[in-house]
Amino acid sequence: MLGFISARQAGLDDPVRLRRAESTRSMLSGGSDGVIVLYDLENLSRKPNYTCRALCSVGRSHPDVHRFSVETVQWYPHDTGMFTSSSFDKTLKIWDTNTLQPADVFHFEGTVYSHHMSPVATKHCLIAVGTKSPKVQLCDLKSGSCSHILQGHRQEVLAVSWSPRHEYILATASADSRVKLWDVRRASGCLNTLDQHNGEKSKAASEAASTAHNGRVNGLCYTNDGLHLLTIGTDDRMRLWNSSTGENTLVNYGKVCNESRKGLKFTVSWGCNPEFAFVPYGSTIAVYTIFTGELITMLRGHYSTVNCCVLQPNFQELYSGSKDCNILAWIPGLREPVPDDLSEKSPPQPHLNPAYEDAWSSSDDEG
Repeated sequence: MLGFISARQAGLDDPVRLRRAESTRSMLSGGSDGVIVLYDLENLSRKPNYTCRALCSVGRSHPDVHRFSVETVQWYPHDTGMFTSSSFDKTLKIWDTNTLQPADVFHFEGTVYSHHMSPVATKHCLIAVGTKSPKVQLCDLKSGSCSHILQGHRQEVLAVSWSPRHEYILATASADSRVKLWDVRRASGCLNTLDQHNGEKSKAASEAASTAHNGRVNGLCYTNDGLHLLTIGTDDRMRLWNSSTGENTLVNYGKVCNESRKGLKFTVSWGCNPEFAFVPYGSTIAVYTIFTGELITMLRGHYSTVNCCVLQPNFQELYSGSKDCNILAWIPGLREPVPDDLSEKSPPQPHLNPAYEDAWSSSDDEG
């Protein structure tokens, strides 16, 4: 929030965004049972460890509840009076937050793995949708119909992400091992198919087509400035790409364990130097430096596989969801200042960025 205020004082940000950030202390969550819950993130108790309260939910008794697992939820980028959800029940729903009633429903022929609305778009209201079909669907909120289709993938589309820099640029990841960049204004659509070998793979290789990974690609995340794109595949690799040239930057993150058969949602830091990636890694969350590939720490607290991570950048809070049915909040841990007369005598401490020491609790701890 301090960064937001500084940007506003410097004239670099819109005051409307600051007011929205102050009022938006709510989080959407979707479960494997189809239920959507809206949580109040405000810590009214002022205690370091607390449990967020649920404000309302679209429960199993709701007539329009999703029938199967909710894979993605997202606030409408310009107004929290509306949010979206997509599910394995082959639907994308547009919800009125105030009434918790669907304002529109889009139906698809196959399972919906992921959807995304552009955070910066001003000239279109398109929702990109990845489904069991190899065709990427673009749904128009203004017309209430699927405006057009992007064709090029050969298997199901597991992840989609709009560029935070250019409102018409879309990245898609598929089970066909490919990541494609699209300009949705172009008739041909596809701008680039990312190649992990940067075009240097032997011509004698059996696979001539460009691939981003040697397995299903099920995770996409742009850096905050939109200049780079991170991808994750079931080959246990994470790769960093120059989003303008499509070049593999060849940053080595080591083995990034990924056994998910559907979309894997990970996130990156905002306003940090260096910048970090927060990646579900079994029952933990791995924290990497984006541009050097260093594994900084592992956040431990969940009891089962972590499915997703999301960052609340205005308050530097990380939230993670797991198969253990818990959502954990991770906040920067502050170090106590060391008196000057003791600092020279103290033995050197192991290097650990204090922003990623965990300070979490579950409701069981407060019983």
